Amino acid sequence: MRQASSKRETAETKIDLAVRLDDASEISIKTGVGFFDHMLHAFARHGRIGLTLNVEGDLHIDSHHTVEDTGIVLGKAVREALGDKRGIVRFGTSYVPMDDALAFVSLDISGRPFLHFEGEFHLTSLGNFDTELVREFFQAFAFNAGITLHARVLYGENTHHKIEALFKALGRALAEAVKIDPSLEGVLSTKGLLE
Repeated sequence: MRQASSKRETAETKIDLAVRLDDASEISIKTGVGFFDHMLHAFARHGRIGLTLNVEGDLHIDSHHTVEDTGIVLGKAVREALGDKRGIVRFGTSYVPMDDALAFVSLDISGRPFLHFEGEFHLTSLGNFDTELVREFFQAFAFNAGITLHARVLYGENTHHKIEALFKALGRALAEAVKIDPSLEGVLSTKGLLE
């Protein structure tokens, strides 16, 4: 089974995370940021991955360190769980509608981190979650997972719907990209490796 555990402890956050790419039977997320928990649960459920996450962050300041550091740790764990990436489909794309909103994510598990992000949110916060942190999470995840990631809100009015559509699209695109294609020998690259 492709899985990895990761811990990170700084003066700002303490994170304990486990990811299971082939076993979605358990999803347990506790970050102290309710809306972020909801988004990560949507990501894991639609990504068909198991995710166990406990975060203690400096929420008396704000949710920035909790969200960004979670992206770092999750990205590293996904990268480790993928190992040498032998046999993976590598690319994934998903459009997700959510009521008035439509979001798009396309990614390449290339080993070359990159983020292109387009999304504007009318509300600056949802609960104790600052909406500008959506981009911070996507960037931290992409750069630590070694993923080329393009994410875009095509349209929508409701901030909650736009962000949730993005997280679901990220999960669904990742689920597609990490699938094993039994017809592949080695990795899907003319270079012979993905790093």
